[in-house]
Amino acid sequence: MNDARERYGDIIDREHPTSPKHPRMLRKNRAAQFAPFAALTGYDDLIHEAARYTERRIVLDENKKEELNRKLHALLGTDPPGEAVFTCFVQDPKKSGGTYEEVTGRITCADFLYGYITLDSGRVLDIGDVVEIESDAFLPERF
Repeated sequence: MNDARERYGDIIDREHPTSPKHPRMLRKNRAAQFAPFAALTGYDDLIHEAARYTERRIVLDENKKEELNRKLHALLGTDPPGEAVFTCFVQDPKKSGGTYEEVTGRITCADFLYGYITLDSGRVLDIGDVVEIESDAFLPERF
């Protein structure tokens, strides 16, 4: 302490100078200058996005495609069409891959030319994205 008194003795007890042009900054504003900041805006979002897991699309063989086709026609052959659980691939909009989602409903419209089915909820499914169909309407020995 004596060393500091010797070195800064001429200014240590003086009042802090105040500028007539610039008012003193509030303590909270002064502290904000030294608060941590994100030097790379969006970097954390990119890290989280890269770490987010997506699944690869399953490529169905011809036997599985034929089985799904029979199941679709069996559902459409009942009046009204039976309720089913459709497992379908949903492409991720931001990166390659996606997720598999189960959608439950009854088919209200099927367009085999364009490859779409519409469910009673209004949801439209691409037939090419459907990888499994489960329903109580199916007889196990037929499928």
